[in-house]
Amino acid sequence: MANLAVFGIGYVGVVSAACLAKDGHRVIAVDIDPRKVDAINRGQSPIVEHGLPELIAEVVAAGRLTATTDVAEAVRATDASFVCVGTPSAPDGSIGLSYVEGVCDAIGAALAVHPAFHCVVMRSTIVPGTMERVCVPRLEAASGRVAGKDFGVGYYPEFLRESTAIQDYHDPGLIVFGALDSQTGALLTSINKDLNCAINLVDLRTAEMVKYTSNSWRAVKVSFANEIGNIAKAAGLDGQRVMAILCSDHKVSMSPYFMRPGFAFGGSCLPKDVRALRSLARDMSVASPILDAVLVANAAQIARAEEMIHASGKTRVGMVGISFKPGTDDMRESPLAELAARLIGKGFDLSVYDPFVHEAYLNDLGAAGRGLEHDIALGDRLVPSIDALIEASDVVLVGNRYDEAIPPLQAAMGGRAIIDLARIKPGERSMGSYEGICW
Repeated sequence: MANLAVFGIGYVGVVSAACLAKDGHRVIAVDIDPRKVDAINRGQSPIVEHGLPELIAEVVAAGRLTATTDVAEAVRATDASFVCVGTPSAPDGSIGLSYVEGVCDAIGAALAVHPAFHCVVMRSTIVPGTMERVCVPRLEAASGRVAGKDFGVGYYPEFLRESTAIQDYHDPGLIVFGALDSQTGALLTSINKDLNCAINLVDLRTAEMVKYTSNSWRAVKVSFANEIGNIAKAAGLDGQRVMAILCSDHKVSMSPYFMRPGFAFGGSCLPKDVRALRSLARDMSVASPILDAVLVANAAQIARAEEMIHASGKTRVGMVGISFKPGTDDMRESPLAELAARLIGKGFDLSVYDPFVHEAYLNDLGAAGRGLEHDIALGDRLVPSIDALIEASDVVLVGNRYDEAIPPLQAAMGGRAIIDLARIKPGERSMGSYEGICW
C-alpha cells in the first residue's frame, strides 16, 4: 500500500481520496479551504454524494484518511501527489489552468526539499499537451529537478459520474493513464490492478486526449438521442423506446467497428438514410443539426483525402479499392469512387486495384460497376494485381483493405509514397513517405 496526497477536496478529489483510503492506502487530502479540511478531519463529507458520508467516516476512523492545508508536509509524508483541482472554461472557451498552475508551483517547491522520489499525477481534465507544455515545466522550475528522473510524472484521468461516483471507482468502464517514467507507471498499475477492467498505459498526450474524447462522445450521444427523440415525437412516436431498442443491438449499433477513425462512409444505406431522416425532420419543422453535421463531416473527409494526394506532388496514383467497402463490388455512393472522379477530373493518372470489382468486369456481369455514378472509364483503369498497381504508381492510395494486398503494400513502405485511409499496418504513424489520414 502507498502513502498518497490528493490535492483538491472537490468532487473528484474527495471521492478519490476516500476510495483510495478504503483500498488500504494512507491518504492525505490537501486544500486551501480550511472548512473542507476540518470537515474531513471530523469524518464528515464536504459534498453531497451517495455513500460518501459513511465511507469518509469509516476511513477517517480507521486512520487512513486525514486532511491538511500544508502542502509541504503532505508532499513530504507521501510517495505520490494526485492533483484533482478544477479546470473551468476561460472566457474564450479555452481551458482555465490557474488552479493547475498554482498547485504545480506549490508541489514543485515542496519537491525541492523532498528526501526521496515522488510521483506527481494529474487527474484534472486538461487538453492534450498540457502536461508537457505547462505542468512539467512549472514543476521543474519550482523544484529545480528533472521530471522523469528526479521525480515522477503521470496523467490519470477520472471517469466518475456524480451520484454514482463510488460505484464507478470500484467498477470502471475505462482505465487509462500516461507516465513519463517507469516508477509512476508501476504505481498507477498497482493501484488499479485489482479492478475488473483493462489497464491502458499510454503516453501523456494520449491519456489527455482519451479524457476529452470520452466526454465529447457522451455529449454527442446525448444530443443525438435528443434529436432522434424530437423527430420521433413529431412523427407520433416514443423517442425513448426507439433509442432503447437501438441500444439493445450490441452487434452493430454499439459496435466498435464504426468507431475507428479513417475514411468516409458510403454505400446504399447510410448516406441516403441520413438524408431521408433530415428530410423528414425538415418536413415536420424539426431541427436536425447533428444529422446535418454528419453529412458535412463526411464530405470533409473526402476533401481531406483529396488534399493529401495534391500535397504529395505525385501525378500517377494507384488506388487500392474503389467499392464502398471491401468484399463487394457495390459502388453506390462510394466515397472512393467520388474521390477517384475528383482526381481524374483534375488530371491525375489513376489506376485501380479492386479484386471484387475486377472480377465483375472480367466475368462481364450485367451489374459490373453497379452503382457507379461517375463516368471515369473504370474498366480501363482496373489492374489485375496489387504488384502491378504498386509498380505503375508514384503514390499508392489505400482505400480498402484486402488480405492479399497487405504484404506487398507493407513491403513498399519506405520506397513508395503511400497515403493510407485504411491503416495497412497496425500502429504505423505518418512519417516520411507514409501518410495516414487519421494517424
